[in-house]
Amino acid sequence: MKKITLAAALVGLFVSVNPLQAGEGHSHGHAHGDDHNKDHSSQKSMGEMFLKKQEIDGYSVHFHVMEANDGMRHGGTHNFMIKVERDGKVLKDVKINSKVVHPNGDSESKGLMRMGDWYMNGYDLGHKGTHQLMILFKTSDGKKHKGGVKYP
Repeated sequence: MKKITLAAALVGLFVSVNPLQAGEGHSHGHAHGDDHNKDHSSQKSMGEMFLKKQEIDGYSVHFHVMEANDGMRHGGTHNFMIKVERDGKVLKDVKINSKVVHPNGDSESKGLMRMGDWYMNGYDLGHKGTHQLMILFKTSDGKKHKGGVKYP
């Protein structure tokens, strides 16, 4: 029952607040030096709201981090979420692993679980400094794709 409530809350949040659609703070650049991985960033400050979009091998990948409330913590102080789209359609059949490198150099990896259109897991990202958030995802054609962003 808690998973359904959490999924409903997350879906409601994403439907009501999507800074990417608003077109605010849009900048273009390249992530990881790869020409095929274009980083289209958009950030909007709403507490700890963080949302970036990155083009990876023809897929639109949305990186979202938000501070977790007490009842919504899934392994950390923040929920790290990913949504993968192709041609405007959300892919729900991908396998995604994530890795976070913390400011002190320590790292941890976790698989992401699907909740609606998003894949997520919790990480402790409350300490100061820049975290490297990375993903490796496998699509139904068996191909692997990777990307990442820096938080905050």
